[in-house]
Amino acid sequence: MKPQTIKAQPKDAIKDASMLKQKEMMAKHYDRLSDARENGEKVASTFVPGNLNELLMCFDLVNNLPEVNAIQSGLRKQSGAYIMEAERAGHSEDVCTYVKSDIGMMAKGNIGPNGRKLPDPDVLMLSYTGCFTFMKWFELLREQYKCETIFFQTPYMADGKITPNMIQYMVRQLKEEVIPKLEKVSGVKFDLDRLREYLGKSAKAEDDLVYILKSAKHKPSPIDAYFGGIYYIGPIFGAFRGTDDAVEYYRFLRKEVDQRIAAGLGPVTPDGPMGEEKYRLVVEGPPNYTHFRQFWKMFHDEGATVVASSYTKVGGTYDYGFRHDPARPLESLAEYCLGVYTNRSLPMRIDMLVDHMDEYQADGLVINSIKSCNSFSAGQLLIMREVEKRTGKPAVFIETDLVDPRYFSAANVKNRLESYFQMIEQKRSGASRGAAA
Repeated sequence: MKPQTIKAQPKDAIKDASMLKQKEMMAKHYDRLSDARENGEKVASTFVPGNLNELLMCFDLVNNLPEVNAIQSGLRKQSGAYIMEAERAGHSEDVCTYVKSDIGMMAKGNIGPNGRKLPDPDVLMLSYTGCFTFMKWFELLREQYKCETIFFQTPYMADGKITPNMIQYMVRQLKEEVIPKLEKVSGVKFDLDRLREYLGKSAKAEDDLVYILKSAKHKPSPIDAYFGGIYYIGPIFGAFRGTDDAVEYYRFLRKEVDQRIAAGLGPVTPDGPMGEEKYRLVVEGPPNYTHFRQFWKMFHDEGATVVASSYTKVGGTYDYGFRHDPARPLESLAEYCLGVYTNRSLPMRIDMLVDHMDEYQADGLVINSIKSCNSFSAGQLLIMREVEKRTGKPAVFIETDLVDPRYFSAANVKNRLESYFQMIEQKRSGASRGAAA
């Protein structure tokens, strides 16, 4: 009789208290979505970049974010089947995998991450902020759900400046199109003072988020601003901005970060506390979600901490000074949409990454190019070369995907990163020899 081979089971991911708190918040939100019809609540679907959560709350609408649903499906290893379902229905392999995951989830009963059916939206709210795919995605959803669709046009910041005309154009849309349609769908009269209250809470949470992101200037950094940052940005980029829950969460997270700084600790990783900080990196591009833990391990096994990332700017560029302003409520919503990362030109993105390389004393830049995300991947080789030229620091280009497991090659990514860390070491050795001479 042959002895049985027992496969080693992966250990549960280790999470710090703030990560567990965020997970609980998300679970409650999905339950609220699932119970919306039973509780007489109406649902708005919108996207993370430029989402107007504070405005939606003024109409008692529950916010459902399709790309967050795709992320959750990716983390749970469900997105691959959804993507295949969408491709069988005729969607191209080149289409954004967030879209195909969402479409496939709908085709399979629209079961959310909590294992319960998500309700059909009563309104589709598109704050267009630079990602053309969002427009086509909502066209597909409009065909499916036959509900009210609101298109809030955000001018592109091609020359890197927000002008008074841009803001006036957007405020007029809010007054003449967006708010009246939301009133019609919800049956709730708009209350400007209610919006001011929510914006005030947003600003409080945003202050703490910026403090947390800036904490990465410490050595060692108490946070990972890319992998850990996924947890940190979740509440404020989605359905919690403007709520007491968000204010409490970021206050809690700030205390946790302060404790790590005081103890001289690095970030918590899924496999335990971070070891010695050997490399400080800036990352451009979204992460891969289907192999999120494995992807993160490739960095922390080498002692690499991400001290700043462009991805933590897709839902707002708060560390560049923006805050929601109760004194200028509608203008503030316009400025928020204008400033998100996806609405910024390539020169602006390059400037931001160069600033981060200097401000956080990074050793280099990693670009994770996403096969199906044109909003991020277009121009990334140009970005890489320009950042290398302006900083003198090495960069590396790797390729994965958002939520399609077929486009994550662990061996290729690992080999590329290991070679890159050797390159950083060689550059350090060269600099040391030059200084000695």
